[in-house]
Order: sequence, then structure tokens, then C-alpha cells
Amino acid sequence: MLKIVEIEHLTVEYPELKALDNVSFSIHEGDFLGIIGPNGAGKSTLFASMLGLNTKYKGSIKFFGVDIRKSKDYLKQIGYVPQKPVFEKNFPATVNDVVRMGLRKESDEKQIDKILQQLWIHELGKRRIGELSGGQQQRVFIAKALVNHPKILILDEPVTGIDQQSIELFYSILRELNSKQKITVIWSSHDLDAVNRLANHVACLNRTLFFHGDSDEFFENDELVKQYSEASMQQHMHHH
Repeated sequence: MLKIVEIEHLTVEYPELKALDNVSFSIHEGDFLGIIGPNGAGKSTLFASMLGLNTKYKGSIKFFGVDIRKSKDYLKQIGYVPQKPVFEKNFPATVNDVVRMGLRKESDEKQIDKILQQLWIHELGKRRIGELSGGQQQRVFIAKALVNHPKILILDEPVTGIDQQSIELFYSILRELNSKQKITVIWSSHDLDAVNRLANHVACLNRTLFFHGDSDEFFENDELVKQYSEASMQQHMHHH
């Protein structure tokens, strides 16, 4: 399998804090990688660095074999779904408008319909984004991320504040994108059960990389899971 992401010795330091410390791992084409770690573990910093939003890092990040400091072309192959943004009820954009923002070429207008159908939201196209439920909004953001047929989908804790039924639908959509459309998924989550069910690889992050490998290897090792849970608890206590 082709390595499509290679991260080597990635370190990000802020004046008060080392957000990431010497993190190295790679992702192969077709992987479904779950990134787990407590709040403040560096997951969002990792994504910001990978997406070229944070340039103050040491180490190297390569997509498709090219260092991202040398070329931004790789971004065309990436769909990104951030943590759920919040919209005012009267925010003027419709679902179609939001998805259209993801388009690179005007000519791809018919993509919008196709992708909305695929995510079961085609009947919402003319509704305002602010009127939708959290779960529906999140599917609109996936549609926006997918409208350019990316090779990689990056999702930053995408189901925060969404009801359980919508979460299950969301997960089945992710599974399908990965298995049928062969999109590589990189997804950060607090939900260990979901990661266990969906991801074939796991990266445990707590500023350093605590584990990276097959998800079975992680979840079947009680010692690893226990260490991870303890680290998360300590971090949680530290934050409060």
C-alpha cells in the first residue's frame, strides 16, 4: 500500500507549552485512522499543521511524497470537516450555498445534487443551514468536504453535540466512504467504542505519540487501554 501521509519528528512549541513532541507516523492509502487522546493532547494542533494552518513546527509533513512546505497542491486532495460550527437560526446561507463553497469550479454544480443525495440530505438543499439539526448540519459539512472528490478526509471530533441517532448515521456514512469510495479517513474522536468499530488503525496522542498501529492490537491489549485511560483521566483532572 502507498504511504500517502508521512509525519516525521513533528514538534510544535508555544511559549508556555510543548503541544506536540517528536511525533512520527505514516498513513497508507485506504486507511481509516482514529486519533484518540484527551483534551489538550495536541489533536487540533496536529490537524492545523497537516492542513498548513500552523507553519511554526519542527520536523516534516509530507502528503503524496511531497513536503507541504514546498507545495500546497496536496490541499486539493483533502476534504476537511472541523468541529461543529454554530450557526444563528437566520444565517442567510442555504445548504446548497454551503456545499457550493467547497467547489473549485463553477462547472461542477451537478456534483452538489449528487453528493446531497449520497448523504440523504437532498431534500434540504434550499433550507437555511441555521434551521437544521446538529446532525443534518454535520452532513452538510461532509458534503462540502466531499464535493471535490478528495482522496483524504480529515475530521476533527465531528460528532460533538449531536444526538445518538445522527451519530450512528454519520458513522455509517464514514464507513461507506472508506470502504466503497476508498477515501482515506483521518478522524479524531473521544469515543473509543466507535474508534474500535470503525478504524483499522489507531494513533494515541498525548503530546507525544503513545501508540500507533492496528486498532485490534490496541483494543485487545488491556494494559494499553488502561494506560491510555489513566493518562486521559490525569489530563482531565489537570484541566479542571
